[in-house]
Amino acid sequence: MTGARPLGGLIDRLSAEGRLRGTRLDGRPVGAAALTGIAVRGVTHDSRAVVPGGLFVAIPGARADGHDFAAAAIGRGAAGLIVERPLPDLAIPQVVVDATRPALASAAAWWFGDPSAELTVVGITGTDGKTTTSYLAVAALEAAGHPTGMLGTIATRVGGRTTDHDEHATTPEAPELQAELRAMADGGDEVAVIETTSHGLALERVGSIQYDIAVLTNVTHEHLELHGTWEAYRDAKLSLFQRLRAADPKRTTLAVQPAAIVNLDDPSAGRFIGVARDARARVVTYGTQPAADVHANHIAESATGVRVDVVAPSGASRLELKLPGRFNALNALAVVALGEALALDPVAVRDGLAGLERVPGRMERVAAGQPFEVIVDFAHSPVSLGTVLDLLAPQAAARGGGIIAVFGSAGERDTAKRPLMGRIAGERCRLVVLADEDPRAEDREAILDEIARGAESSGRRRGHDLLLIADRRAAIEAAIEAARPGDVVLLAGKGHERSIAGPDGDEPWDERATALAVLAGLGYSG
Repeated sequence: MTGARPLGGLIDRLSAEGRLRGTRLDGRPVGAAALTGIAVRGVTHDSRAVVPGGLFVAIPGARADGHDFAAAAIGRGAAGLIVERPLPDLAIPQVVVDATRPALASAAAWWFGDPSAELTVVGITGTDGKTTTSYLAVAALEAAGHPTGMLGTIATRVGGRTTDHDEHATTPEAPELQAELRAMADGGDEVAVIETTSHGLALERVGSIQYDIAVLTNVTHEHLELHGTWEAYRDAKLSLFQRLRAADPKRTTLAVQPAAIVNLDDPSAGRFIGVARDARARVVTYGTQPAADVHANHIAESATGVRVDVVAPSGASRLELKLPGRFNALNALAVVALGEALALDPVAVRDGLAGLERVPGRMERVAAGQPFEVIVDFAHSPVSLGTVLDLLAPQAAARGGGIIAVFGSAGERDTAKRPLMGRIAGERCRLVVLADEDPRAEDREAILDEIARGAESSGRRRGHDLLLIADRRAAIEAAIEAARPGDVVLLAGKGHERSIAGPDGDEPWDERATALAVLAGLGYSG
């Protein structure tokens, strides 16, 4: 956005939301009218990004408190502050609120003109499958004639142009997110598909977004470092369904009635359905159970794709997907259910799903003429790792080979999953090679040791069929050098990401390029 907006509009908004606790000027309380005419030229929570006339929102964080950077924001020309506690030593205008995180989301939406109101917004949440389901949804919506933007792990799509990125946070902070939504609305997109993480929900990054459709892929073990318990993690995802906007027959966007798309195979499905009904949303279930509104009668897998016979309210059809794996059949069923909720042409949905050939960093083959397979995949949770290994096992067995897995676990993240992932790999792999994923400031060797304990519980022995090699390139070299004809080497956990987060910041990384370089060093060049 360019130009300026009067602060009074935001103060009125925060007051209507019940967030306003007071206004201050020259270090003392004043009536809101005293700040009404102040011109605002931007909104940010980063003091380094403040522009002259900008509004700085002070966010208390785990490692730093934004209130401590208010003076720096003023030094860069801030016109005002949004704070949780008054800063009496500062003469600058201050808007005091109950919590600055949701206030940041509201301020960002206000600054960018509430772009989600101009779009049909589809939020996709779940432990696994968000990215692939997002790509499938975009393919189906575009095939049905609806220009669609996307905010996701791998890329951002705005106005028909896709920009790859490697950020580790799936859901950006509210100002960046609202800026992208504004670009979508201005760029001709009708629909926005947003990968909506539990972090984004719990930290209010997606606050003030008006969601039309909520999609649940699954809820398994992940992100307990933030949420503390699995129940809290699940409830964070439930909150997406609580955010569904009310039905509005006057809306001119694709969705008039809110809808919830729920995986009936997931044990938590009942809770999500209940919350959706409380929100007066239409519920469309999907899965492998005949009780689901959209269900698979038959799933036939191959090394290069999957065929799904589907029964839906609009009729029966056959999906031919170029993405392998039963899990991708479920991802596609979610999009068929989305199509039912939006009354899309079923043939267009089917054609769109069939046309998607690959998702970067998801079951991506690395071929250089070697007599064994090398697969790059983002799997980084117990369930996703087990699912991928179970897909690859029969393929390896059919060629007389086994599986070699290279993976790790992110530092300063959920620690409880580490031994689980080790055990899962130990039970399914001929060789387990543990390596850095994103150690951050945590002891990299300690991370690998925690994973190794799980692998050892399944009979793996360190130095034999269990290797701990923190340096990821060296680990990939060891795995590929150990591969025999017919084997499958799975490089899991990094996928599309272009960096490894270490104690000194991010280091450039490209999993696919590294694998190709290692293969070239062994004489394989395609």
